[in-house]
Amino acid sequence: MENNNNNAPFSAFGRRNFMLMIIGLVIMAIGFILMAMDTEPYGYGTLGLTVGPIILVAGFLFQFYAILAKPRKDV
Repeated sequence: MENNNNNAPFSAFGRRNFMLMIIGLVIMAIGFILMAMDTEPYGYGTLGLTVGPIILVAGFLFQFYAILAKPRKDV
């Protein structure tokens, strides 16, 4: 019987991944807030149609990077 003395709990993500995911969530929240701040009716202004969605897509891409980034071997 093999005894594995690894005290670390199983986790697919490391601390770095979780920090990157939090940063991605903040970026996405900023994108949604910018779209909500648009003063034009039905969101047809610059914030609602260009700036907010671009920031939002950047946040989603950052989330994909955070999920796919290889966790570092932190001690």
